[in-house]
Amino acid sequence: MKNFYPTVRSVIIMFFCLHQYTGTSAQSTAKESNPVHASRRILYGTASFYANKFNGRQTASGEIFSQDKLTCACNVLPFGTWIKVTNIKNGNSAIVKVNDRMHPKMKRIVDLTRATAISLGYKSQGIVKVKVEVLGKTRPQL
Repeated sequence: MKNFYPTVRSVIIMFFCLHQYTGTSAQSTAKESNPVHASRRILYGTASFYANKFNGRQTASGEIFSQDKLTCACNVLPFGTWIKVTNIKNGNSAIVKVNDRMHPKMKRIVDLTRATAISLGYKSQGIVKVKVEVLGKTRPQL
């Protein structure tokens, strides 16, 4: 009977890791937008913005972080992914590129630059509820 417990424990750990990797938590749930764009992934959660101390430092992808660029940190999407972030409260949106990671224990869905926070209209609040639409690996045409 002692051999049974490590197996159950392993299964629970694997399920938890898979659950965290796919980004399906209470903070970020994936939903399909409509049948035409069924492959588009939509996430809902909380966004924050970077502290100034990171300005000029290297990001996890190797790029240099700048508060003036439209980039973000995200733990559930790969580097180089373009996303559309929409402030649920006022409807403002911005298109940004994922180029960094947040602390692994961070429950927020994205951490945005100051420029993005200003364009979304939440810089003075610090955090905001957002809708994140995954656009893909190629830069969207505006």
